[in-house]
Amino acid sequence: MEKNQNSLAIFENFKIRRHYDEKTEVWYFSVVDIMQALIQQNDYKTARKYWNKLKERLGKEGNESVTNCHQLKFMATDGKYYETDAANVETLLRLIQSVPSPKAEPVKLWLAKVGYERMQEMTDPEIALNRSREYWQKQGRSAAWIQQRMMGQEVRNKLTDYWSGNEVKRGEEFAILTNIIHEEWTDLSVKDHKNLKGLKTQNLRDHMSEEELIFTALAEISTRRIAETDEARGLEENKIPAKKGGKIAKDARLALEEKTGKSVVTGRNFLLKNKTVKKLKN
Repeated sequence: MEKNQNSLAIFENFKIRRHYDEKTEVWYFSVVDIMQALIQQNDYKTARKYWNKLKERLGKEGNESVTNCHQLKFMATDGKYYETDAANVETLLRLIQSVPSPKAEPVKLWLAKVGYERMQEMTDPEIALNRSREYWQKQGRSAAWIQQRMMGQEVRNKLTDYWSGNEVKRGEEFAILTNIIHEEWTDLSVKDHKNLKGLKTQNLRDHMSEEELIFTALAEISTRRIAETDEARGLEENKIPAKKGGKIAKDARLALEEKTGKSVVTGRNFLLKNKTVKKLKN
C-alpha cells in the first residue's frame, strides 16, 4: 500500500480520499466519499447531506461508530483542504451495515481487501516494499530516487527499532528525536521543511530530493551508531546522539554546498500540478 500520507483509492468510478497515519500505521477514509459510492450518488453535496442525516440517526441510537470518526483535512476540487469525517476500516464496516444499498457488499469486500493487504504486509514486509516501488514508478520517480527512498526507510526502521528497544516511546518521543535530528542537519524543523516545500499532510520524505534523502539517512545512521556506542536509553539520553548524528550530516552538507554552490535543502516537491478530483465537490 502506498505510503504517501494522502492519496486516492478507486471504488468502481468513485474516488475515495484517504489518509495514512504513520504513527498508528492505519488508513483513514473519507466517510462521505464511501457513502457517495454506496448510494451511487454523483452529486457530492447530496451524499454529504445523506451522511449528516445518517450520522444524526446513529448518534441518537448511541452507535459508537459515529464517535469513532475523526476530523481530518482532505483536499476538495478547489485545491483547498477542509475538515471531513474520516474512519478506519473497522469503523467503516460497521457504518456500512446501516446503509440499505445493494452496493454495500462490494464495498465491504473492497475494505476487507484493504485490511487483508495490510495483514499481508505485516507477515511479509517485502509486499509493502514492492507496492511502494510500483507506486513511485507510476509517479515517474527515477530508479535512483526509489533506491534512495527505500534505503533511507531501512535506515529509519533500524533507528526506530533501537529507540523502541531502549525505552523511547512511540509517537511523541519518536517525533521529538526525529525533529532534533532533522533540525540539526537541515537548520529547519520538520514542519518548516514541509512548509518550504509547500506540503500539508504529505509525507516529507516522499518529496525529498536524492540529496535530501541521502543526508537524512546519514544523519539517522550516525545517530543510531552513536546511540549504540553510548548505550543511550530513554528520551533524554537519546537526545544527545540525535544532535551528534544530525551534526555529522550537517557538516557533510555544508562541505558539499561549499564545493557546488548549491543548497541541498530545497523547496522542490513532487506534488501533482493542476490536477482536480472529479466528483468531489465541497
